[in-house]
Amino acid sequence: MNYASGWHVMYVKSRWEKRVDESLKESSLESFVPLTRTLRQWSDRKKMIMKPLLPSYVFVNLNSPTEFHKALAVDGACSFIRFGRQYARVTDREINNIKFLVEDQNIMDIETDTGLPCVGDFKRLTYGPLQGLECEVIKVNNVSKVVVRIDSLQQNIIATVPAAYIADLANMA
Repeated sequence: MNYASGWHVMYVKSRWEKRVDESLKESSLESFVPLTRTLRQWSDRKKMIMKPLLPSYVFVNLNSPTEFHKALAVDGACSFIRFGRQYARVTDREINNIKFLVEDQNIMDIETDTGLPCVGDFKRLTYGPLQGLECEVIKVNNVSKVVVRIDSLQQNIIATVPAAYIADLANMA
């Protein structure tokens, strides 16, 4: 087993993210499920719901092989994500960036995308909890969308950020 301590990405049963997160915490394991606020519309009503940013993924901070097996024993857990022989690991910085992204009330319309970002302007966020983060901007219907590449997950996170939050990288040097 190519186990290393740190944040790992666990694959869980569909729509079990919150239950697995709670079970991991009850087992004294540090876990994190990034949830986003989404407005769902039915034929008779609208409701704000919390849904996982990365469906079927739960982040687990593991410090020993015992914790690794303890996490897999939780009901709803399927496996840890691997790329080749290595288990997918996420840095503390990336976890903190995801936490800031989902907790900032000014950032809306968060989406994920597994494709590579489109070629566009590279910027740096100058304000807010993601300050200093470099990103790629995509213009859609006059709305600036910031693409944040989380390399260890091989995922893109796309969020609508106020235009005042971004500046040219050339001006930052």
